[in-house]
Amino acid sequence: MRKQLFFVGMAMLAFSCKAQETADYTLISGKFLNNDADKAIVYNFSDSSKRFRHQLQIGSDGTFKDTLRGGKGYFQLHYKNSAIHLYLDNGFDLTLNADSKALENTLTFSGKGATENNFFQARIKISKELKDLEKLNRLEQDTFKSKILSTMTSLIERLDATKGVSERFKIEQRKDITYLFRRIMDAYESEHSKLINNPDFKVPFDFFNDFAEVDYNNEEDYEISPSYRFIVQSHYRQQATKLMESKNIPFEIAYLKACSTGKNQTIKNKLVGTTIPLIKRTENLEEFYKLFMDATTNEQHENQVTEFYEQLKTIQKGSPSPTFENYENYAGGTTSLDDLKGKYVYIDVWATWCGPCKKEIPFLKEIEKKYHDKNITFVSISLDKQKDYEKWKAMVKEKELGGIQLFADNDFQSDFAKDYSIDAIPKFILIDPSGNIVNSNAPRPSDPRLIELFNELKI
Repeated sequence: MRKQLFFVGMAMLAFSCKAQETADYTLISGKFLNNDADKAIVYNFSDSSKRFRHQLQIGSDGTFKDTLRGGKGYFQLHYKNSAIHLYLDNGFDLTLNADSKALENTLTFSGKGATENNFFQARIKISKELKDLEKLNRLEQDTFKSKILSTMTSLIERLDATKGVSERFKIEQRKDITYLFRRIMDAYESEHSKLINNPDFKVPFDFFNDFAEVDYNNEEDYEISPSYRFIVQSHYRQQATKLMESKNIPFEIAYLKACSTGKNQTIKNKLVGTTIPLIKRTENLEEFYKLFMDATTNEQHENQVTEFYEQLKTIQKGSPSPTFENYENYAGGTTSLDDLKGKYVYIDVWATWCGPCKKEIPFLKEIEKKYHDKNITFVSISLDKQKDYEKWKAMVKEKELGGIQLFADNDFQSDFAKDYSIDAIPKFILIDPSGNIVNSNAPRPSDPRLIELFNELKI
């Protein structure tokens, strides 16, 4: 396998000298028989940083035709409740046909790109043999390894025998297939030990002998192989977990520190870029911002994080809380935040459609019951849209929600939500009796740290 990867690298180098110009788009067309949908969605699932999403319009006769500018790679076409996996590349003119009543069994490809997609479908079919990961990871290590290597070899042999595809396609597929099975091998030790209830289980030193050692700084492979990206991302998550446990630091801080050790700046930029949403959740804003800015050279990410940082600085501990005024109170009348001064205020920002929000309800009820006569008021603010106003009222009644139940004046566009940079819920906020912020990312009711915080404050 080491020799195989060496020749793969040499072939890729040689082929790169012969690259020809191609169109910067993909043409896709086709027909769904027995169609009853008016659209389908195409998006890339191999690299979330590219953020490609395109809506295909489907005619009343089931036909569609469009131009995609999402680059090359792995995509999914979401049609009704099914997903069709695609491999797309610039210059393809791909036709896809299927019967919507038996999508998987009737799917056919024609045109430029059909051979690549027929191989890709065969690859998916062969890989499905490994879909039951629990059953797979229960196997004894020799049986497990033999099954992995035989399936990988079968795929590579099929790839080598495929005619009419470019050498680049074969090289990239061979790499991704190899990384895919290395990824499965990597997980075996921890998963097998759990399944057999033996935390001391270890694979032998020669377990990975059929694979080359993973280089976590291979920019080219990071670009072309989803499986390699998964391996790299898992590596840094594992490093972060070790840091988090040994240094007793939050995950987002540990992850930024782990990623900062990477040697390839392009890969580092992409890894660090995935943490951008976490800046709104961290309780260590200054440290997060410094670590992020030191690690990245992506100007767009720097500007985005700086904008968040400047906004979030205004809602740190000790700052006066943004306020809300005259929110409708389920019990009658209206309530403003200033009405609640004199007690701590624990705010739950939620919505009726939010599953994680509803999971917190039983825990919130228990805490409200425990602290009903203490120096704290519990407030729930719904960010439901106006069209769901009656749904909000019905749920408050049905779930017998306690505390002060309020309906925000403009869902996520409410000033209070925007001032707190709320773009995901549930969100919990703790404010002191003077109206100053104690924690703009307070622990959830289900988190034992909430009671610890209340105890520290002697509530």
